[in-house]
Amino acid sequence: MSNIVVFGAGGTAGSRIAAEAAGRGHRVTAAVRRPEATTYLPPTVTVVTGDATSERSVRELAPDTDAMVLAIGGGERGLWLDAARKLVGVLRGMPAAPRVVHVGGGSTLLTPKGTRYLDEPDFPDEYRDAALGQADALDFYRSSADGVRWTYVSPPPLEFHPGERTGRYRTGGDRPVTDHEGRSVLSYEDLAVAIVDEIEEPRHEDARFSVAY
Repeated sequence: MSNIVVFGAGGTAGSRIAAEAAGRGHRVTAAVRRPEATTYLPPTVTVVTGDATSERSVRELAPDTDAMVLAIGGGERGLWLDAARKLVGVLRGMPAAPRVVHVGGGSTLLTPKGTRYLDEPDFPDEYRDAALGQADALDFYRSSADGVRWTYVSPPPLEFHPGERTGRYRTGGDRPVTDHEGRSVLSYEDLAVAIVDEIEEPRHEDARFSVAY
């Protein structure tokens, strides 16, 4: 059993990760900005006020924690990089520091041409800031997170929606995992399965991995 903090547990991904981890018997703390609005998590999840971009908040929640999941969404481009910097800055040098598991964007994955999906000419403008913010965070982990254990997880770049928990998935690297038809598809529920599996049995420390069926 692990102690897991989920930042952004009120969101689509974070709530499913918190529920999946709690369902397996882990001790889960949901760190959200508005605890009073988070009434749909399992009763075994402890809900607290928390902000991944607050050094004080990270410092208060880090002790005796095995993994800190960063599943925040919304906001401007700098949000994800700011949060990544805060976590790494607080955890670096801390004895028995928790591992950081960052729920990243699929748009940072590479197309068959070797370019990022977010750099494609037809990439939707309304998602560009968020995509660039997730890319900034990935670059930061890869270049500046020495001394902190981290994992960055990317779902499919397009076909990624709430759906069924099947308990199955496949993993890859910097390119989307595709099926025999070339499609990359995943539910939020099975992303949560993959993330909790990774926490229980680390296979991608200090690396990014992609997930799909």
